[in-house]
Amino acid sequence: MDSKKKSSTEAEGSKERGLVHVWQAGFCSLTPERLPGWGGKTVLQAALGVRHGVLLTEGTEKKNSRKQLKSGFRGFVNGEVYSFGTLPWKSESAEICPSSPLLESALVGHHVTTVATGSFHSGAVTESGVVYMWGQNAAGQCAVANQQYVPEPRPVSISDSETSPVLAVRILQLACGEEHTLALSLSREIWAWGTGCQLGLITTTFPVTKPQKVEHLAGRVVLQVACGAFHSLALVQSLPPQDLKPVPERCNQCSQLLITMTDKEDHVIISDSHCCPLGVTLSESQAEKQASTASSPHVATLDGQGGVFESTAVETELNTGSGQTTSGSAISAQQNIVGTAEVSSARTAPSYPDTQAVTAHLQKLSEHSVRESHEHGEKPAQAQPLVEEAVPDLHSPPTTSTSALNSLVVSCASAVGVRVAATYEAGALSLKKVMNFYSTGPCETGAPSGSASTGPESLKDLREEQVKQESLQGKKSSSLMDIREEESEGGSRRLSLPGLLSQEGLILSAGWPGTLYSSRWPQTLSSLPASAGNTSMSYCTRLFSRFFGMLLRKAARVKTRTVVLTPTYSGEADALLPSLRTEVWTWGKGKEGQLGHGDVLPRLQPLCVKCLDGKEVIHLEAGGSHSLALTAKSQVYSWGSNAFGQLGHSEFPTTVPRLSKVSNENGVWSVAAGQDYSLFLVDTEDFQPGLYYSGRQDRAEGDTLPENPSALGYISRVTAGKDSFLALVDKNIMGYIASLHELATTERRFYSKLSEIKSQILRPLLSLENLGTVTTVQLLQEVASRFSKLCYLIGQHGASLSSYLQGRKEARSLVIMKHSSLFLDSYTEQPAIDFLNKNQELLQDLSEVNDENTQLMEILNTLFFLPIKRLHNYAKVLLKLATCFEVTSPEYQKLQDSSSCYESLALHLVKKRKEAEYTLSFWKTFPGKMTDSLRKPERRLLCESSNRALSLQHAGRFSVNWFILFNDALVHAQFSTHHVFPLATLWAEPLSEEAGSVNGLKITTPEEQFTLISSTPQEKTKWLRAISQAVDQALRGTSDFPLYGGGSSVQRQEPPISRSAKYTFYKDTRLKDATYDGRWLSGKPHGRGVLKWPDGKMYSGMFRNGLEDGYGEYRIPNKALNKEDHYVGHWKEGKMCGQGVYSYASGEVFEGCFQDNMRHGHGLLRSGKLTSSSPSMFIGQWVMDKKAGYGVFDDITRGEKYMGMWQDDACQGNGVVVTQFGLYYEGSFHLNKMTGNGVLLSEDDTIYEGEFSDDWTLNGKGMLTMPNGDYIEGYFSGEWGSGIKITGTYFKPSLYESDKDKPKALKLGNLAVAADDKWRAVFDECWRQLGCDSPGQGDVWKAWDNIAVALTTNRRQHRDSPEILSRSQTQTLESLEYIPQHVGAFSVEKYDDIKKYLIKACDTPLHPLGRLVETLVAVYRMTYVGVGANRRLLQEAVKEIKSYLKRIFQLVRFLFPELPEEGSTIPLSAPLPSGRRSFCTGKSDSRSESPEPGYVVTSSGLLLPVLLPRLYPPLFMLYALDNDREEDVYWECVLRLNKQPDIALLGFLGVQRKFWPATLSILGESKKVLPTTKDACFASAVECLQQISTTFTPSDKLKVIQQTFEEISQSVLASLQEDFLWSMDDLFPVFLYVVLRARIRNLGSEVHLIEDLMDPYLQHGEQGIMFTTLKACYFQIQREKLN
Repeated sequence: MDSKKKSSTEAEGSKERGLVHVWQAGFCSLTPERLPGWGGKTVLQAALGVRHGVLLTEGTEKKNSRKQLKSGFRGFVNGEVYSFGTLPWKSESAEICPSSPLLESALVGHHVTTVATGSFHSGAVTESGVVYMWGQNAAGQCAVANQQYVPEPRPVSISDSETSPVLAVRILQLACGEEHTLALSLSREIWAWGTGCQLGLITTTFPVTKPQKVEHLAGRVVLQVACGAFHSLALVQSLPPQDLKPVPERCNQCSQLLITMTDKEDHVIISDSHCCPLGVTLSESQAEKQASTASSPHVATLDGQGGVFESTAVETELNTGSGQTTSGSAISAQQNIVGTAEVSSARTAPSYPDTQAVTAHLQKLSEHSVRESHEHGEKPAQAQPLVEEAVPDLHSPPTTSTSALNSLVVSCASAVGVRVAATYEAGALSLKKVMNFYSTGPCETGAPSGSASTGPESLKDLREEQVKQESLQGKKSSSLMDIREEESEGGSRRLSLPGLLSQEGLILSAGWPGTLYSSRWPQTLSSLPASAGNTSMSYCTRLFSRFFGMLLRKAARVKTRTVVLTPTYSGEADALLPSLRTEVWTWGKGKEGQLGHGDVLPRLQPLCVKCLDGKEVIHLEAGGSHSLALTAKSQVYSWGSNAFGQLGHSEFPTTVPRLSKVSNENGVWSVAAGQDYSLFLVDTEDFQPGLYYSGRQDRAEGDTLPENPSALGYISRVTAGKDSFLALVDKNIMGYIASLHELATTERRFYSKLSEIKSQILRPLLSLENLGTVTTVQLLQEVASRFSKLCYLIGQHGASLSSYLQGRKEARSLVIMKHSSLFLDSYTEQPAIDFLNKNQELLQDLSEVNDENTQLMEILNTLFFLPIKRLHNYAKVLLKLATCFEVTSPEYQKLQDSSSCYESLALHLVKKRKEAEYTLSFWKTFPGKMTDSLRKPERRLLCESSNRALSLQHAGRFSVNWFILFNDALVHAQFSTHHVFPLATLWAEPLSEEAGSVNGLKITTPEEQFTLISSTPQEKTKWLRAISQAVDQALRGTSDFPLYGGGSSVQRQEPPISRSAKYTFYKDTRLKDATYDGRWLSGKPHGRGVLKWPDGKMYSGMFRNGLEDGYGEYRIPNKALNKEDHYVGHWKEGKMCGQGVYSYASGEVFEGCFQDNMRHGHGLLRSGKLTSSSPSMFIGQWVMDKKAGYGVFDDITRGEKYMGMWQDDACQGNGVVVTQFGLYYEGSFHLNKMTGNGVLLSEDDTIYEGEFSDDWTLNGKGMLTMPNGDYIEGYFSGEWGSGIKITGTYFKPSLYESDKDKPKALKLGNLAVAADDKWRAVFDECWRQLGCDSPGQGDVWKAWDNIAVALTTNRRQHRDSPEILSRSQTQTLESLEYIPQHVGAFSVEKYDDIKKYLIKACDTPLHPLGRLVETLVAVYRMTYVGVGANRRLLQEAVKEIKSYLKRIFQLVRFLFPELPEEGSTIPLSAPLPSGRRSFCTGKSDSRSESPEPGYVVTSSGLLLPVLLPRLYPPLFMLYALDNDREEDVYWECVLRLNKQPDIALLGFLGVQRKFWPATLSILGESKKVLPTTKDACFASAVECLQQISTTFTPSDKLKVIQQTFEEISQSVLASLQEDFLWSMDDLFPVFLYVVLRARIRNLGSEVHLIEDLMDPYLQHGEQGIMFTTLKACYFQIQREKLN
């Protein structure tokens, strides 16, 4: 669009929104004036001062935010501010009185969001929260020091010095008075500057030009601020209710007594009406608990029932029939005071030519007509609500003297047998209790004050007299009191009195003559009859007798229920919508009563107007000397100056808030306060706002009315100044604006109706006694709570819409569309109630049911279903709004979707209501014990077989089968019995024609299965659909409501066959009375679930086809031991099968394999009370719950360890036993005893070889060999260590010359279990996991599939407990799921890939190989640690490791078939680098001497890097024990030889001098080797050799040795500076020196470990030669001696 077209479009749109209309205040003309010189720009906000005004217009259009709105509404930003009127602060004369609004150029580009004006100054707030002020500044109201005027907008610096660092304060709202300015910050705090007490600051220095925080409201959430000429208002969010606390005796500010008592001759005056002269409120605790304190602002106790209800106001105005009297003179006294004008489509403003017109106008303002039956011209009296309640037919206002009144009190007290005590306790009660229950406060009712002369000349005298009387009233009525309409009985003072009055208490307090008042509301009781004294006394006696009757009846009630009707903080709703729990705080000058505290005193600090607590004030306006408060119920409270009727009522006094009587039928949704008048925007029947005017009337000649006032459009905002007021009007383009106003108006009216239902139905209903059963009462309380929650939400939304209409009115900002879940969730919680037996007329009126014959129950149901109608209205209005947009626009789609959501929910709720009514009809139609037992409040009937033919297949001829389908169960009734099948565990499917039953339905439940036969195919279809939908809804639970936000819900054709549900078994033998909660499949538990038995047994885990299958946890209580058996592991077909851990109640713990609920396979059993230090442990093979096969048994109590074969839980076969005392036995066992041949070795190397008959008992032929080599052959009998009987021959081998006759050296292990026979069960389990029945027999690809399945299953099992898996395990799991692929010839690279895979696989126990390695490590440590650390077991330990290598290598070759056999050579892909030199020859090594150059495949080379580091500690310990004696000799020599310096040691060892280093390089410096130098020669080689102790595998240790030799060669080459050839004679002494200086503590153990486990092919290679050299050094060191 070009610029010309665009500008024309903007001009077009500007003529439709924000049109400015101006009226002159005080004139009757309804024709607005045009603002001189103003063009057609859209005005968003206007503000008026005394003689000037400010306009905020729409700025430039937002980028990328153009709406597709056909009515022309686009997205603009604020920004342009215009001033008009008289502007004396401007510097140029042409700008002082401009002919047209003047653009404030200083604000251009700052995106102003709101503006405000005081009497003679202006302010603006930008989008970034910066305040700009300009205008008159004599009082510092523009926050500029020493400057009379501020001609241009100047930014105001507002910073919070309490923060560190000091931060700038961002402002949300601005309010201006005549000499002061208030700003509301983003943190909801008030900042003030200017002059006067209206600032609320603790200072006496004025003017205040630096903005200061109003500390008195710090910490409170301030919602809005407003400024009058010299007073200030703040709307504050209420605090949550606090606990009741004792009331202090004295005021914290003035230290005066809060309760006073004056002793008179015949009575006692007691008053708690303390008025603080300092004008400040009590502390927080006192203010909340004054007079033993009423409850919180929102919650008060109703009657004596203890029910807690919202403190709401049911506003009632008294007519003469209720005790209010108004004479003609009283009406005439208000001449020229109250004037009202209305601007609407159907109303005209009345003119006031005479007194009769004023009278008529006052009648129009009042909610109740004024009776004209008073013919005697009595003086008007203050209406007394107490009299209204007690004697409604009283006509003449009487008077009485003080003594007569006191006599009345004494007489009444005596009549009921109560002595009125003139004490503090008695006075503290007063008439307040009675007033609370049977009267209304001055905030609601009142009559005009005393008569005055008619005519304008009497206004001044009347005002002076009014101010005097209000001042007097103020001294009696403290502003610190809770001036409320309703008061909490529970929070009232309870001090005991003698006799009957001790229950509630009634004390009369006399003030001035002729006045009876309560401590709460000071009102004259001047309405007693004036005829005769007897009449007066008779009337008063009846009056107080009635009071006492009511009082005692209330005292006798029992408090039974507590129901909160005011919802607490609702989270998201309170964050998005305006709060209704508000308080009004005022401060400043109050000589006209504009502060609302019941007096005319000024207030230096903010003080809460308690009268407005609970009134749900949502907006405040302040005029010159009066104040207005708009509530969520579309009511307006006004107080302050009423000289011109600007308060909208004629009640007296005006120093406390009272209801304005603006319109009898319609509510007010916006207000504005001028200098001496008020404006009200009122909802009308056609939803077009009506403008009402109340205040100063200056009639001008020639005023005429417009022909069509409605042509103005829809007023969105009004603003009042001194002599003029202004309205912003929108045109109704395509119905968009009308739809928005319709939505807002109907929402406000809907809230009013809901409030009436809550206050007139719910609250009285809950206060009744004998409501019914406990269930009924609970249901009613639930309804009340949910209804109140919805009511509060609607009130919030209504207030939000009022603010919305005054803004941009963008469709996307509508709360019901943007946050529809708030409303949809609240509406889905509304239930219906089916009882109430009175107040039918009221119910009919509220529910809008006109048929008088309608039953009461239906009326009440209709009442509670009113919110459903509102849902239809939402959908209708949203649809209207959608038609204002292009079909392709996102707004159109959003509005359409939101409308569908509300409409679908409304239809769904209507459906739910019909279901409830159908169910109720069923209960009434079929009464009886069975139906009574089935009756539940939440249960709904769907269908039953009495009207739909349905029978049971194969039923008896005379059997009666009745099927009833509810929303939660299918009931099968037979005669007097019935069975309930929960729908959550019911499956229904049609039978096929092949089954022989065309009209059959197969019903499956967890324990039963039956077939239902319908009469026709149509009936079959209906029942199948009904059952399927009912089951589906039962499974959805509360989520059966239509989905919103994500599209409409789609009804499934069939409920899911797999589902989650809870069921209690009643027939199954194994599961009888057990409860299952978990997943189901076709009537059987399938998936994860929990099964609990009544006796305490519980299974939690996986199920399959109704049986425990998979991973699960099982608990069985043991009542005898008061503990439980606990199993965690795998199950199969209802039995423990696979790996698991079983903790017995006895303290035993088994970890291993199970099969058919028995221990079967490899496992570990720890026995004893303390499993951490068990007396015995067994690890090995189990067969059918018994030890069988190879196993290790550690008897910690006896200090013995058995390693051998088992059978039937007994040691049977070959085995080895070691003890903690060093005994070693290997041989045969039978039934746990050493029986047969065996070998016994003691710690001192004494050996017995022969026959045994029992444990450690020698019995039979044998040979005993002594440590010195002597031996005895013969027959032995007796227990070892207890004396042995020997019959045999003693031999001394040293006496024989021939060696052939010497006994052969003992070789252990012949009678032990072969290494390959150990731990067969462990390897068999691994083969089974790979899918092989026997080692090496199976499909490789199936094995890889099983590995992938095992990894995935275990990962899922442990995903909720990541602590089970280490970080490295977690990182490698994903890579292990990929199967290594090898194509082509096998190479070293592929070999390395296999090696890397094995390292990863063995690092996690979730892999079968990792599980195998973990188990082998466990059994190895179990065998050779502790008592098993016996040097005799070294060779067995080495053999066991070699057996592990061989069997694991078989597994690896099965998984990787391309891996060559043991000892095969893998060709090198590339020749070795030619630069490498042979160590011995010094020539280049091309490996030409090797017949097959390449890499040799060995099990040790492949697997030892994985296995040996885990087994190294116990293995090396055995080597150290076995070589202990050699090590001691070696170490002694090492220590002795290392005492010599390097030169001496080299010489001693025979190292040739040419190899002696002459100089050494230390830290880069060359130093000469001295005779005293020590530990310096060959230092690099020494450090290299020391690393041999840090490696695990023989190959790594050999590499260290090789590196050491290379370091030696490098050192020698550096000193010789020439090539040379090492000979062994030259090399050995040098290497011996290096070994000595390395000081390796267990060198012998290292040497023997390398020798036992190194690869055989390395023995004859270079590394083999180097290892032989090291070994020779070790033995040489033991033989070296110093000369």
